[in-house]
Amino acid sequence: MKLPFPSCSRVQVVLLTVCAATAAAALCGAAEPVSPPAVVDLSLTVAADLPCVWPVGMTPLAVVPTATFDRTGRHRDMLVIDEHTGTQWDAPAHFVPPPDSGLDGAGPMGVVTGDKVPAWQFCGEACVIDLTKHRDAAAPGESFLIGPEHVREWEIAHRPVGPGDVVCFRTGYSDAYYKPFPAGERFIADALRKRAPGWAAPRPETMTYLADRGVTTLAIDGASMGPLPNLAVATHRAGGNRGMVWVECATNLGSLPTTGGFVAILAAKHAGGSGGECRMVAITEPGRAASLIARAKAKAVVDLSVTLDENLPIVWPGWGPGEEGGRYIAKVLNAFSKERGPFFALGHLFDSFAGTHVVLPSFSLPADRAEITAADPAIRAAVATYEQAHGPLGTSALRTAAAPLERMMGPAHVVDVRDLVGTASFTAGKPAGPLVTRAILERHARTRPFRPGEAVLFQTGHTDRTFRPMPPLPEQDACLAMPLAGTAEGWPAVAADALAYLAEQGVGLIGTDAPSLSGVDPALAQQLDWFAASRELTVVAMLTGLEAIADREAFFLFAPIKIAGTRGGYGRGLALVEPGPEPQP
Repeated sequence: MKLPFPSCSRVQVVLLTVCAATAAAALCGAAEPVSPPAVVDLSLTVAADLPCVWPVGMTPLAVVPTATFDRTGRHRDMLVIDEHTGTQWDAPAHFVPPPDSGLDGAGPMGVVTGDKVPAWQFCGEACVIDLTKHRDAAAPGESFLIGPEHVREWEIAHRPVGPGDVVCFRTGYSDAYYKPFPAGERFIADALRKRAPGWAAPRPETMTYLADRGVTTLAIDGASMGPLPNLAVATHRAGGNRGMVWVECATNLGSLPTTGGFVAILAAKHAGGSGGECRMVAITEPGRAASLIARAKAKAVVDLSVTLDENLPIVWPGWGPGEEGGRYIAKVLNAFSKERGPFFALGHLFDSFAGTHVVLPSFSLPADRAEITAADPAIRAAVATYEQAHGPLGTSALRTAAAPLERMMGPAHVVDVRDLVGTASFTAGKPAGPLVTRAILERHARTRPFRPGEAVLFQTGHTDRTFRPMPPLPEQDACLAMPLAGTAEGWPAVAADALAYLAEQGVGLIGTDAPSLSGVDPALAQQLDWFAASRELTVVAMLTGLEAIADREAFFLFAPIKIAGTRGGYGRGLALVEPGPEPQP
């Protein structure tokens, strides 16, 4: 082969070619791509045929379809679920009664419900203590007790544990026994019936030992942090009274390095809850993990999620009767009563897309072309309109449990479009809002180009302005109902040409601090939902507080609760920022 530069070696040619390409990209305003994070899922799948619910009178899991593509052009589900389902986390208030309750074990930490735990406590460096050899080393109905000596042994071999660490007790229990029924009885029920050894769990002294060293976050891959048969309350209170939180029913902890892995607990944010369902994830690539661990230990973590509450506008009300999402209902399942035991827990009924949520392409797309053929005539007509303008409608059968988590995380790129507010014309009964166009994004990119792998987050200011307690009927809330009814300007929607532009830049994740990316006009919203989904864009909606990360280098994380059969849904969005002079509280 003749070399293009006579005096250069092949290596030099390669280097010159790379430099030339880089220079050309710079001249054209292009940006270097961001490598996607290598994400390890540490969460169990939640499904009715799996032992995800405690078999002691708690809320049985139910996933009920309420909207399908053939009728509405979208898919929605109602959920019946309690906080301690599947991979879950405990707040101090789960076992510590409020200080003014007069109950045994009451203390100041009894007021620390799930929505009051600071965001930084959900992140840190995993310290994996391998106890797999002890997994079944107990009599039926009893737990192997994890003592301070097991932690000290690990510390001698590796390093002392301390603030910012997430101590993970790896026993292999969920890996071995979380199976579909009837084999799934072995996970919890058989141990409670004293037919099999229970899960290994720490003694109260172990919680005290860790708390004394500044550890505030734990995880275990067994069914509970509380040991059988009679130390569950003592262990929970020993940790809860020191402000500790922990994940139970984790899995796949063997995929983590002993130290050096970054873990995040992306937890449902139930108002006044005892903890909740969660998605526990890890990032193990050394460079990225080290950066995120440093931010977590500096407590530079920002919560970007709204609170799930009966009195807040978290559920889609629709454009008319029969179109609304399922109302969010919280019910006390147990409040330190003797009937179930000395603990507090809530059960819930609500739409799967309540609050801060992710929308996968399968939310608005048919699974196949046959679903279009079988659809209502109005849906077929809307599809025809779409395809005439934009080409074939995509298809997707992707479900939440199989969705790639790396598509929901990346360096945050905030696009401030608050200047669009107040620019739309609307009339009563005809909802409308501003449009974010390609031209707006191209102007933005002149100063900050979009990079493949980024999480592009639109700052509309909508939740910051309007997310308030629901007014009494017949008044309408300003966050959802008024814009959808056309009695107030709708939030900015991202136009088709803007979505196409972002897809061309290699962006796969888009977020907004508005209730949706597609706006309030029902016909346009459907077309935009289909357009984004057909380009395999993942959307996180109803974020809040983007101002806190707008001018800072930040890494965005989101993951939905891992419920089988759903097409996205609720979860927790966090951002880890480069530590500044004023770290987040």
